[in-house]
Amino acid sequence: MKLLFNIFFLLIVIFLIFACSKENNIIENNEKNIEINDNQTPESYYSEALIEFENKNYDLALLKFEEVKNQFPLSNEAIQSQIMSAFIEYIKLNYDKSIFKLNKIINRYPSYKNIDYAYYMRALCYYEQIKNETLDGENNTLALENFQQIINRFPNSNYAKDSEQKIIFIKENMAAKHMNIAMFYLNRKKYIAALNRYQNVIDDYSKSRFVPEALHRLVEIYQILGMVDEAKKTAAVLGYNYPNSEWYKYSYNIVEEKKSINNENKQSIIKKLLKPFSIKNEK
Repeated sequence: MKLLFNIFFLLIVIFLIFACSKENNIIENNEKNIEINDNQTPESYYSEALIEFENKNYDLALLKFEEVKNQFPLSNEAIQSQIMSAFIEYIKLNYDKSIFKLNKIINRYPSYKNIDYAYYMRALCYYEQIKNETLDGENNTLALENFQQIINRFPNSNYAKDSEQKIIFIKENMAAKHMNIAMFYLNRKKYIAALNRYQNVIDDYSKSRFVPEALHRLVEIYQILGMVDEAKKTAAVLGYNYPNSEWYKYSYNIVEEKKSINNENKQSIIKKLLKPFSIKNEK
């Protein structure tokens, strides 16, 4: 009986020694982990992600920027990481993904110090999808709206001036689309539809290089429709604003030619009216 007790006591001692040893190992490992985690800051995480980005390891950089956001969601690095993630999607030409991420940033952090960059990147995503003036009406409109937001919201932004330049190009593209559609109607003798399109270019894109041609086309249409006074007035506007334009020369020739034809018609009519009263020479 005493022997059994001694054996049982010995087993308990061994078990306690093993348990204490295991517990000490766990504590030591946890302490090591805590030390490692303490050394990992948002800055260090972000720097690692940035290194991968600079080395053009974009997929790995995306994962690391995502890790910054998850580990330190309230840090400035987390917001900047989200912007960098959107930028990587932009570089990879994944415009829809980039726009989706940028929209989330703009909605969540409207007061962030670099939020103007997010607006600018979103505008670029639409802008770079413009390929052809006859096909990209929606991208033209969205790019224009987004660049205009930058100018309105952040007039002193580093991106405001570039936004103004890109708006000029976009408006030229939109004016070109109206000109193409107007010519389509004009060639099919749908004069009113064509006139409205040309007038739209004149009214909405007054600084466009297409305005002189649009004015000339109005002169043509007015002459075809017999609206001579309107043709003369439009030609006068064209001559006043663009006196050296080739389109003014074309319009001037049309008006003068019509005037000459009208004068010839008048002379012909007068001769016909006077013919019964003409005196024939007697032989």
